[in-house]
Amino acid sequence: MKFLSRKATCNSHGQDSSYFLGWEEYEKNAYDEKTNPSGIIQMGLAENQLSFDLLESWIANNPDAAGFKRNGQSIFRELALFQDYHGLPEFKNALVQFMSQIRGNKVTFDPSKLVLTAGATSASETLIFSLANPGEAFLLPTPYYPGFDRDLKWRTEVEIVPIHCSSSNNFIVTKSALEDAYQRAQKRNLKVKGVVITNPSNPLGTTSTREELDLLVDFVQDKNIHLISDEIYSGTVFNSSPNKFISVAQVLKDRKLENSEVYKRVHILYSLSKDLGLPGFRVGALYSNDYTVVSAATKMSSFGLISSQTQYLLSCMLSDQKFTSHYIVENQNRLKNRYDKIVSGLRNAGIGVLPSDAGLFCYVDMRHLLSSNTFEAEMELWKKILYQVKLNISPGAACHCTEPGWFRVCFANMSEDTLSLALQRIKDFVDSTKRGDETRGASRSGRHSSRSVMSLTKKWVLRLSSNGHEPER
Repeated sequence: MKFLSRKATCNSHGQDSSYFLGWEEYEKNAYDEKTNPSGIIQMGLAENQLSFDLLESWIANNPDAAGFKRNGQSIFRELALFQDYHGLPEFKNALVQFMSQIRGNKVTFDPSKLVLTAGATSASETLIFSLANPGEAFLLPTPYYPGFDRDLKWRTEVEIVPIHCSSSNNFIVTKSALEDAYQRAQKRNLKVKGVVITNPSNPLGTTSTREELDLLVDFVQDKNIHLISDEIYSGTVFNSSPNKFISVAQVLKDRKLENSEVYKRVHILYSLSKDLGLPGFRVGALYSNDYTVVSAATKMSSFGLISSQTQYLLSCMLSDQKFTSHYIVENQNRLKNRYDKIVSGLRNAGIGVLPSDAGLFCYVDMRHLLSSNTFEAEMELWKKILYQVKLNISPGAACHCTEPGWFRVCFANMSEDTLSLALQRIKDFVDSTKRGDETRGASRSGRHSSRSVMSLTKKWVLRLSSNGHEPER
């Protein structure tokens, strides 16, 4: 080990988290309807597979884009040659247009402030590298995406200080929670550089309210720090939701903060992994109003670029506003229908769900199934669900939740039949757990009754003896 770097031998990647361990167990025994029907069903992966048919239909109807042609002429050589790290202009224009469209065109984005990266993971890390030095800190509301321990911390060596949120108010960020986290960081002699939020939230599936966003902007303005809003699930907000998605960009615009100092300290992360269901295409982006940040991040992006072929294909797709308009609405409707199905199935099994309005997952309350109100009991329950029920779900502890018994359960990465099977498995497990509890309760009651009878008999014997009578045999 002495011949390797400190980074190569450190254990801060987070790979030993139950979040990643569940994936490993799934890969060893993956469910397949035909070849392995008793295998583990993957419900720990936030992928959107519900609208592939829409994407495939567009590609079939636009063969030039997929065939790297423009007006019927091949541009293969053009795309195959070196491209600088600024990205294809037509793709950046199409991407910011799509971002505005998702936000109801209430805000616009300047492509010159956009930095392209190979996925949201790269975008997150690149932004942290641009904003902070090793040993400095960011505040994150809990529960938060387990991958942030890797994306934000591992190579940058910054610290994460949790903003403790509670189920008593559906995990909403409060002023007191923000101040508490800031004070805890100061007691550790950590310089706080900013706050990171996911909106919509991963793992909660909730959208930030206008009040929360105003509070966060006021907080970072007061503390003279940054605000990073991870908005990679912005296109997954259900159409019927009364809480329409509000981007932090809209808050800045509505409050007319474009000429203020805080304007340059608010940054947005985005990706096509969730909204279009294309994680394998590795398309991420960061957006900043600070051109120094944009310049630094652009230089760093050379370590993880998006291929020119991917940029060209998606620039054609996202420029087709008739298609994107239909896709956004239809995808959101499908997500809502799938969400309704899983919530109904879980409630039928006696399991509650945190009310949510976005995302590819729901936050599930299994506190009543714990043997005790501890994280040890949560891990015990998680292992039963993984190895006995054969479902891989993500424990709240992996998301740094402060309350044992919450789990993130994904619903958009499988067929409807597979989801029905998963729901049946969980219902069978809950029912068997109830029967076990009732049997143990009856057994304890029986033992108690026997002890009571013996005690009464003994008292009766003593009472008869004291009266000079011999008890009957």
